[in-house]
Amino acid sequence: MPNGLSSEEQLRYSRHLLIPGVGVVGQLRLKHASVLLIGCGGLGSPAALYLAAAGVGRLGLVDADVVDVSNLQRQILHGESWIGQPKLASAVARLREVNPHVKVECHPVRFTPDNALEIAASYDILLDGSDNFATRFLTNDTAFFLKKPLIHAAIQRFDGQVAVFAPHLGGPCYRCLLPDMPAAGAVPSCAEAGVLGVLPGIIGSLQALEAIKLIVGLGSIPLGQLTVYDALGSAFRTLNLRRDPECRLCGERPQIHHVANAQTTASDHCSLTSNIMESITVTELHALLTDNYQGLLIDVREPDEHALANIPQARLIPLATLPEHLASLPRDRQIHIHCKLGGRSARAVNFLLENGFTRVSNVSGGMDAWLEQGW
Repeated sequence: MPNGLSSEEQLRYSRHLLIPGVGVVGQLRLKHASVLLIGCGGLGSPAALYLAAAGVGRLGLVDADVVDVSNLQRQILHGESWIGQPKLASAVARLREVNPHVKVECHPVRFTPDNALEIAASYDILLDGSDNFATRFLTNDTAFFLKKPLIHAAIQRFDGQVAVFAPHLGGPCYRCLLPDMPAAGAVPSCAEAGVLGVLPGIIGSLQALEAIKLIVGLGSIPLGQLTVYDALGSAFRTLNLRRDPECRLCGERPQIHHVANAQTTASDHCSLTSNIMESITVTELHALLTDNYQGLLIDVREPDEHALANIPQARLIPLATLPEHLASLPRDRQIHIHCKLGGRSARAVNFLLENGFTRVSNVSGGMDAWLEQGW
């Protein structure tokens, strides 16, 4: 290996070696680099595959979930034979097949304030493939305190976004874009809103591209830019982001001094509810509905969701139209509200409570939990 690459590696990466600006030097930089991927789902799958294929020497994978059949529409690391098994096991098997020269390190845990700094410390770049705001804030804060670039991405339905956050290189951080945690249920998760299966392939590949550029030194780092992709319009656009001097993390007077803070320790579940909000399980709801139910069950999903699956006794009132129906809702009967998972119904419960209703409960787990019971 006179140039640091074996003959097999030279053949494998021959198309890289032909590119001015990559060549042997760039390929060796990839070989000696490391990337930590938080999440092996829709975004992490294509990112991991392309980083492994490119020859990034060490990939760290953080994921504590198992493969579910609903993952297979977009999470291309995993296949039918891996359903019910850990995502990391599936990921390792697939990545070893893609490139046995890459070392894959598994972290089969949730990325939390208790372990984030320790897990991320030995990697050059952090790549966020998470699907919730608490983890996005945590990856941002971890990257900031460790002075490592963070490649951020988010997707929903037909839209995606990518950015490189690196305050230590002069750019903004994620908190400059989003200073505070959105209210519970204000932004539906992919599990509630859905996502076109090919979209994370596009956005996750862009994340891998930015990581490779950073490692090799290709092109320019898009600091202060948010790339937004509209799949239906087949259009990319770039939004300029400025480093916020008032940012509580990277600003002139920082107020956040540790990865454990109000945003990173918040629940990452879409079914966030207040302490005073009453809730009911789908099992309890089923028992009520089969025993001379006298209450009112409201489904706050959209009509297309309702058409796919519904509880016959439920009255469909999409969340956005709920204010229009206040006058027709009974105040002397128990009202139960459900959605797909519990996020939108929690918002509906809070809205009714704020408008003087007192007998209102959220159905935990929503329609998904109901369907899991086979009813």
